[in-house]
Amino acid sequence: MNTTANHSSLSALAIALALGSAITLAALPVAAQDMGKPAMDKEKCYGVALKGKNDCAAGPGTTCAGTSKVDHQSNAWVLVPHGTCEKTASSTSPTGKGQLAAFAAKKA
Repeated sequence: MNTTANHSSLSALAIALALGSAITLAALPVAAQDMGKPAMDKEKCYGVALKGKNDCAAGPGTTCAGTSKVDHQSNAWVLVPHGTCEKTASSTSPTGKGQLAAFAAKKA
């Protein structure tokens, strides 16, 4: 068995692994920025989620995501693109549009 050949193969493998690791680490900050960006471009919008389709915090009697009891529940929110909430229709909102905070639903 030729130890020089084995040593060369191991050296080449070590260099390839080191290069691959360096490329992966260099890309991490960009990937982290991209993952955080969509959340920053969203806002909580109350009163627009359909029954069982809220993102979280649906108020008393519910626990979290997917627990709203009715369409357009006034204390259930869903994430929407920033700036669109108060333009989105809501049948329970006093203004007829989504709200940036929970509200008292209007009487039918």
